[in-house]
Amino acid sequence: MAKRRSIPNRMSARRRISIASYRPPREGVIHGSMTLECQRVQDYLHALNAATRSSGDQGSPVTITAFIGSVVGRALSATPSLNGRVHLGRYIPYDRTNVAFLVQVGNGENLAQVLVEDIDTKAPLDVHYELSTRAAAVRAGQDENFEKSINLTKRMPTPVLRRVLSFGGFVTTGLGLPFAGQPAFPFGSAVITSVGMLGVDEAFVPPTPFLRVPLYVAIGRMREMVFAEDGVPVVRPGITVTATLDHRFIDGFQAGTLAREVRKYFDQPDLLGAVPR
Repeated sequence: MAKRRSIPNRMSARRRISIASYRPPREGVIHGSMTLECQRVQDYLHALNAATRSSGDQGSPVTITAFIGSVVGRALSATPSLNGRVHLGRYIPYDRTNVAFLVQVGNGENLAQVLVEDIDTKAPLDVHYELSTRAAAVRAGQDENFEKSINLTKRMPTPVLRRVLSFGGFVTTGLGLPFAGQPAFPFGSAVITSVGMLGVDEAFVPPTPFLRVPLYVAIGRMREMVFAEDGVPVVRPGITVTATLDHRFIDGFQAGTLAREVRKYFDQPDLLGAVPR
């Protein structure tokens, strides 16, 4: 008889959180995607990185993730119904526009969030510096909030963890109070993740109930695509950006406003901040 292979009975904190959080879908969500031509954005990022190198900055280059984060911040400001939370059956707007980025930790075993506050006022270069600095601290085990939260997660049975996560979302985002290593409003109004860095062209982010955010954005891989220019097919760098939206916050009109804002900044990247001279 063939020997049965032994499978390690160990789950990462990330997998435990997923099992404890998700239920079969029953709430209204809207899924949308935009395929965008990126030549102007690519030129803008190249100029931005050339300017920072010439000033002596040898850090990591500014990425499309930081650029889109800056775009999302401004789009949220232009769509006030998305920049808030639903608590006890009523909508409560936020005074500031904050966005969380998901960061892989431990070779992808876990995820952490990096919250960039007042992102609607920050240029892509500012978002990049803040995101890269704080992500490095999380990966190095220097973020006390993340370490406290992840250690607590590892010790709890899944049924208990489900209730704790739900209660934690109620406290941190509903009531606006810190809980179990998480500050008040830890995810802001949107969560952004880059699947393009994993080689994925397009994906949709599933809503995570305890995060209590109305917008999830996934950034696909930048690649060569065919676009129409004056009726002629041309090959340009392009990217697909997808959104998962809570239908309680948004209808078609607001979604259209969101899309127009995104297209505006892809057409005119300099509106987000001039390249340093």
